Amino acid sequence: MFRGLFQNPFSRFLILSSILYLSWYFTYEFYLKDQTLLNEYVIDHIVRSSEAILRFMGYDLNYYDDGNLRVRLGILGSGGVVIGAPCDGIVLLALFTVFMIAYAGPLKHKVWYLPMGLLVIHWLNIGRVVALSIIVATSREWFTFNHDYTFTLLVYAVVFLLWYIWIIKFSGKK
Repeated sequence: MFRGLFQNPFSRFLILSSILYLSWYFTYEFYLKDQTLLNEYVIDHIVRSSEAILRFMGYDLNYYDDGNLRVRLGILGSGGVVIGAPCDGIVLLALFTVFMIAYAGPLKHKVWYLPMGLLVIHWLNIGRVVALSIIVATSREWFTFNHDYTFTLLVYAVVFLLWYIWIIKFSGKK
């Protein structure tokens, strides 16, 4: 009975991705989130990278002393943005990874495509924080709409595009 399920590629993908995602979820919720500084390090990297980009663009920045690991940034004269765990992209990175592992395709391509996709998603998230910082400083009334809709749609569209490219170009499945 179970043998037939794993011979069907779609069933195999659904079962494997469900097992992988549930494994990730429980590991994250019951160990990584409370027992490590994973979220804090990712958020700190997003803040510091966003600040570097904003400085390069010529913006003067507020300095928020959050301690060792930073969670807030902003352009001088604005309230800035605070990055919380839901906005650090870790869950999205995990979903992308689960899809890449579970979906068929040659290992030789997964070895480079998976890290490349993770970097694209992470740097897109940094770009999102840069843009939201500028929006807060110039048009505060547009922050919520852009945070909740524009950038959420954009980030998910890029993730789906990465999956689509994998399926069409590299998975060997048509």
